[in-house]
Parts: sequence; structure tokens; C-alpha cells
Amino acid sequence: MSKRDTSSIWLHHLQEEVDAAFLYRILAGLINDENKKGVYLKLASVEDKHIIAWSDLIKKNNIQIKELKPSFKAKLMAWTSEKFGPWILSRALMSEESTEVKSYLGLYRESSDEPTKNIALRLAKDSAEHAGKLMTLKGTSDEPWHKSESGGLLRNIVYGFNDGLTANFGLIAGVIGASVAPHIILISGISGMIADSLSMGSSGYLAAVSEKEVYDHERQMESEEILLMPELETEELALIYESKGMSPEEANALAVEVMKNPDQALEEKVREELGIGEQNVSPLKEGWITGTATAIGAIIPVAPFFFMSGRPAIWTAFIIAMLAHFGVGAARSFFTGRGIFRSGFDMFVVGFGIAAIGYFIGELISRML
Repeated sequence: MSKRDTSSIWLHHLQEEVDAAFLYRILAGLINDENKKGVYLKLASVEDKHIIAWSDLIKKNNIQIKELKPSFKAKLMAWTSEKFGPWILSRALMSEESTEVKSYLGLYRESSDEPTKNIALRLAKDSAEHAGKLMTLKGTSDEPWHKSESGGLLRNIVYGFNDGLTANFGLIAGVIGASVAPHIILISGISGMIADSLSMGSSGYLAAVSEKEVYDHERQMESEEILLMPELETEELALIYESKGMSPEEANALAVEVMKNPDQALEEKVREELGIGEQNVSPLKEGWITGTATAIGAIIPVAPFFFMSGRPAIWTAFIIAMLAHFGVGAARSFFTGRGIFRSGFDMFVVGFGIAAIGYFIGELISRML
């Protein structure tokens, strides 16, 4: 990995910590529960320490640091939570901490730089503890970074919507390029919507049926965590035993004993915590959610043709489809970790490119016939 790539990764993680400290303090100010408020403020202070750790490493390597301030994405999340409730920010922070656990473990495995490995491992443990505290406040002891991203309700909606919008927008553009009658545009759009939603719905169904592959990956992650974070895993295993009715002393003693054998500990954690082997996702539900979201996205470029015709319908369809592309790109940034504007603009360009290609292909075919 080049020095430029390394510095980019370090600065990215530094910004994540700045955003996290900012958002924890925002969240603390939005709630009335003094106990939860205190937890969030403590988490913010830990994030401040993370900021110092990354800043020191970056400065030692003579890398310039810009002004440390919350990103636009963090400010938008804060504004949204202030308007619609702290639960939005709480869920977002839980997701962010979960993502950081995976990210820091990956950085630990891939980096050859010893200072980076040390920071990555320490921050992976801290992020795991933070995620655990957030889950405790929520009333559960699961490890949120093990949740299947492919099975998330919101993620399925966003990506299904994106697929329907993009595919049908390209189809509509091609039909418009062929200069066909308005009713042909409408028929083509509706047919494309049905076909794409059925295709995506069936894909969602098959993905859920194949969930065992995801479980195998989660099992591997749990194995790595037992080796890298034995103290945290011992504490979590003790909590599981305690939740089953054991006293704290008995639960801790049993957890310590089990953790002495990594293979036994892995089987215990897999069975007790991850629930591997159980039906965690309904394939029909996955297919229904994905297919419906796809249909909603696909109907957007078609909708104007229900009420208008000619150039007004074409331009209206183009404008709302392009705005929708930017919006869905911005929404995807919450899963990919990219900036809102960059992700939104990328999808805007993709949508425009697909429309242009579809239009010119349609026009070319019409001339050949």
C-alpha cells in the first residue's frame, strides 16, 4: 500500500471519529434519560481519545490535517434526528460502530505498519464495546456488526428502488429515442416495471435461501474476534450465561473456563449468540420487500406519462428521475460510507449516462427499421 493510500485511510478514520464524537454529544442533548445521557457523553469522550490517537499518528508521519470539524453527512444526520427524533441517530451510530468494528479488524489484518495495527486493534475493541453499550441501551446483547447487511429492511428498499429506477429509466429513454406513440411508452414502462420487480423479487428470495454462506462468514468473524478480543468475548459470553439465569459469579467463571478452549468457545458463541442454523430471514419477506421497492423505483420515470404526453411528459420524467437518482445515491452513502454529495452525484451521472445510451440506441434502431 502506497503512502498516499495509507494517509487517505488514516484521514478517513480520523474524520469518522470526529463525526462520532459530534453525534454522540448531539444524541446526549436530545434525550431526557440521565443514565443514557451519561453513557453517550462517555462514549463521546472515548471518541475524543480516538481523535487524538489518529492525529498523533498522522502528524508523526508529516501528513497535513485539515480543520477538524463534523462532515456535512454528520450535520445532516444531526438535523434529521433533531427534527424526527433521537432514535434515528441512535440507530445510525449503532450501525456506524458496527461498521467500524469490521473496518478496523480489516485494517489490522491488512496493514504491515505496526503503529497502524496497534491503533486498529485498540479501536476495534473500543468500537465493539461502544456497539455493545448501544445494544444494551436498546435492550439486547447481540453483536450488531454480525447482522446480515443483505437482509436489512432499509438496505433492501434502497437497492431495490435503485435498480427499478435505473433499469426502467434506461428502457423509457430508449423507447423515447425510437419516437414511438405515447401509449407505447406507457406500455413499455409498465412492462419493464413488472419484469424488473419480479426479477429483483426472485433474486431477493434466492439470496435469503442462500443465507448459509453469510452464516459461514459470520462464523469466521467470530473465530477471529475470539483470537483478537478474548477479554471482550469472555465478558459477552458471561452476559449470555447470566441472561439465562446464572449468577454473575457463576456466569463469569463458566465463560472463563469455556474461553480456555478456542474451539469450544467458538461453538458456544455460534450457538448461543449468533443462532447459526436457525431461520433468521424469511425468503418470502425478502423477495416481497425487494420486489415492491423495485416496482416503486421503476414507476417514477413512467408516472408523468399517465397524466401528460409529448415533450412536457418527457422532460418531467427526466427531471424527477434524475432527482430520484441523486436521492437514492445519497441514501446509499449510509451503507457504503461515502460522502452524500459524492455518492448522490455518482448516481446522477450513472442515471444520465444510462438515459443517454438508451435514447441513442432507441434512435439508432428506429432508423435501421
